[in-house]
Order: sequence, then structure tokens, then C-alpha cells
Amino acid sequence: MNQESVNATLTFAVPAARVFAVLADPTTHAAIDGTGWVQEPADRAPLTEVGQIFRMDMYHSDHPDGDYQVVNRVEMIDPPRTIGWVTGTDKGDGQLEFGGWIWRYDLTPTGPSETEVTLTYDWSAVPQYIRDRGIRFPPFGPEHLINSLHHLAELAAPASHV
Repeated sequence: MNQESVNATLTFAVPAARVFAVLADPTTHAAIDGTGWVQEPADRAPLTEVGQIFRMDMYHSDHPDGDYQVVNRVEMIDPPRTIGWVTGTDKGDGQLEFGGWIWRYDLTPTGPSETEVTLTYDWSAVPQYIRDRGIRFPPFGPEHLINSLHHLAELAAPASHV
């Protein structure tokens, strides 16, 4: 099997613009994450353009440092329909290295206040030298994407009135 991407889809009872606003806000990414690896944004500015860099503090018990930071570069942004970024690292000398794996959200309005959201993790552009490091793709279980979509749906839902 040569599948080099995985995706999950969930329909939200929320307009696409609201879902997109949550995704474009790096301060929500830790709460969206289905693995618990994403911690805090080092860059808090909303995502607005292709090429924009934003950094996230991370934690993973299998990472050599435990705590580490990733650099993300916005690869596609078409409000309120598509947003995605490629993840990499800062080499410490001002050079950024991107691994070739992309997180992409596609939002399809299915009514005035309903949106079908597809989250795709695509590692087809990962170069061989990175694959040779022994990284397993995807580096998380199949439940991760649907967990992330459920978290996103909760964040995007209008506040309940009690």
C-alpha cells in the first residue's frame, strides 16, 4: 500500500466562516490537536497569507528533547474554504527546513449554518533523507484526525446559553 495521506471528514452545525476563523487563530491549535503534542503558539498572529510563518511549542515523549518547537509555513489559504501549512524546524542558523508533511483543512458549506470539514495529513512530499531518519508516517494513530475534528467542532460552536 502506497497511501501517503490520511483524512477524516465531519459535518459541523456552524458556518464555514466561523470554522475558518478558529483554524486561522494559532492560539486555538493546542485545543484542536488530537494528540496532545501541540502546546502553545510562539506566534499568535492570525494566519492571513501564503508564506506566513508561525511557530508552535510542542511536547512528545519520543522526541529527543521532549519539549521542542516546530515552524509552520502557510501553504494555502482561501477564506473560508481552505487553509493548510507545512511543518518544519529552525536549524538554528536562520535557516528553516520543512519536512514535506502538510496539514490541510477543506471547508464546504452544506447550508447557511452547516459546514463539512475535511482534515488531511499528507506526507507525499517528504524527501527520502527525512524518511531515512526512521520517522513513521503518519506518526499518530487513525483516531487523531477525527479527534481533532471533534475538538475543532467544539471550539467553533456558538457559546451555549445557560
